[in-house]
Amino acid sequence: MDTKTTTVDTTNSEESAGLRNPSRRKFLGTTAAVGAVSAAGAAGTGALVRSGEVQAADQSILEKIHVGPGDLDEYYGFWSGGHNGEVRVYGVPSMREIMRIPVFNVCSATGYGISNESKRILGESSKFLNGDAHHPHISYTDGKHDGRYLFINDKANTRVARVRLDIMKTDKVTTIPNAQAIHGLRLQKAPKTGYVYCNGEMIIPLPNDGTELEDPKKHFSVWSALDSETMEVAWQVLVDGNLDNMDSSYCGKYGASTCYNSEHGFTLEEKMRAERDHVVIFNIPRIEEAVENGEYMTFGDNGVPVVDGRKGSQLTRYIPVPRNPHGLNGSTDGKYFIANGKLSPTVTMIDISRLDDLFDDKIEPRDAVAGEPELGLGPLHTTFDGRGNAYTTLFIDSQVVKWNMEDAVRHFQGENVNYIRQKLNVHYQPGHLKATLAESSEADGKWLFSLNKFSKDRFLPVGPLHPENDQMIDISGEEMKLVHDTPTFAEPHDCVVVRRDQIQTKQIWERDDPYFAETVKMAEEDGVTLTRDNKVIRDGNKVRVYMTLIAPEFGMNHFRVKQGDEVTVVCTNLDMIQDLTHGFCVCDHGVSIEVSPQQTASVTFTADKAGVYWYYCNWFCHAMHMEMAGRMIVEPA
Repeated sequence: MDTKTTTVDTTNSEESAGLRNPSRRKFLGTTAAVGAVSAAGAAGTGALVRSGEVQAADQSILEKIHVGPGDLDEYYGFWSGGHNGEVRVYGVPSMREIMRIPVFNVCSATGYGISNESKRILGESSKFLNGDAHHPHISYTDGKHDGRYLFINDKANTRVARVRLDIMKTDKVTTIPNAQAIHGLRLQKAPKTGYVYCNGEMIIPLPNDGTELEDPKKHFSVWSALDSETMEVAWQVLVDGNLDNMDSSYCGKYGASTCYNSEHGFTLEEKMRAERDHVVIFNIPRIEEAVENGEYMTFGDNGVPVVDGRKGSQLTRYIPVPRNPHGLNGSTDGKYFIANGKLSPTVTMIDISRLDDLFDDKIEPRDAVAGEPELGLGPLHTTFDGRGNAYTTLFIDSQVVKWNMEDAVRHFQGENVNYIRQKLNVHYQPGHLKATLAESSEADGKWLFSLNKFSKDRFLPVGPLHPENDQMIDISGEEMKLVHDTPTFAEPHDCVVVRRDQIQTKQIWERDDPYFAETVKMAEEDGVTLTRDNKVIRDGNKVRVYMTLIAPEFGMNHFRVKQGDEVTVVCTNLDMIQDLTHGFCVCDHGVSIEVSPQQTASVTFTADKAGVYWYYCNWFCHAMHMEMAGRMIVEPA
């Protein structure tokens, strides 16, 4: 395969637009074709790698991504599960899916959303059967990933969740008050992740209790900070407009978020009237001081301190940028916040070193802009290789553009310098992208993933609902090279990729793990030793059944209850062998839970039908696995 970089001819032709593939040309349409040509003629535009030149990777690259049987990947990749509400774990570079972590969804394999332990984690929001998981981010110490936690948001039901990475299980879910539709989410990077920052995207009246419904000037969004350990909301900042995506600085002092709908509009037309919207800069020490001094308000009965960060506040600054910006990414060298234009062909580079002067009113907001390079049509998100280069998705052009940040600054200052290094066609309409370790100060510039919203003609047809297409790109050299297509389901918005040594997992549960501590406490109150006892305890119409599991049998081969009883079954896996997971599944009762080695898990349900109902182990565990079963005998009421 020839991957030679070619110079763009800016005449109006399919080839100059990078649209040699006829099906691609038809898919993108005339607007995109003209847009790509316009971008090619823009100042600073460099070389374009065309679709036909990257249909297959050369053998040397294929060898780099091959991970043989029994070999381990170099990286963990954590992908959001989109509308499935989960996190998907991939090995990188093999792109083998190795785990799914349920977060905002119900999972019958693990019993998440079914077991008592997971329902306690979900709290009142366990009533929701859906989630819209967007942005996974891994905790930090001194700007480097420490592998303790992964945090992710639920836009659909205004929640933030924490995943313990030692067990790959969700252990905290918080519903955010005074907000609606948590979208952008990022973490404090230094000295460690003490705060989890998140954006409420939709503007709402506060309190949102029905007393105010129609006045757009009384609708706001809030920026929230959660305590990463307790997962309680520490404080919030009231903001003008709709907060979109965000990031935080490596110095720990500033947060920044794109903000659209400065018009406070309710309709599409109203949200696009202004020529400019904003990036909102949050001064975290000033916010903390205001909260400590009692300079805040509260709404409703939630008691969360809310400080006023609307325009004119000393706690925030609003930097004008082209209207309706989208992604906001901090460069791994700690120098810039980069706001992606969406409706403008530009991205805006905000110099973090100038923010002190901005808050001290020594400069005007636009003076903090260090560069505004024109990249192409529909810039959405940016990532980094740690070598001074940035990579931005162009949604309309269906491309990833590689550009040099310092050259873009020089161009903004008036130098005639070419800041664009390469454009690579992707398939199709990319949203987020992420390079390896590119959310930390250790970005290594090896692999990049373009998360594309469409996959027309890339995979076997599967009906009207197509998969999406995550494409892996080699960025280790001077040229980007497309090496792999990975079909994905239900819009995984974003991902984060870290080294495998940064994640340390347990292979067997520890008996004092807090995940099931409340169930252990219940057993103690019942006088039950979970690792030994198999017994039934009746308390009126509530029945608690305690049983042990060890391959290939349950400690109890039957138990009796009465029709209408509320039954709680508590299972403890006594096996000490890693990967020897058991399950407890009751036929015709919607009961299914996972019980891994040394784990205790429980489930509560109503025995609403008289008769005999078998329970069985639904995780294959032994040659006699099929015989690992027992009977729940339900006597008529």
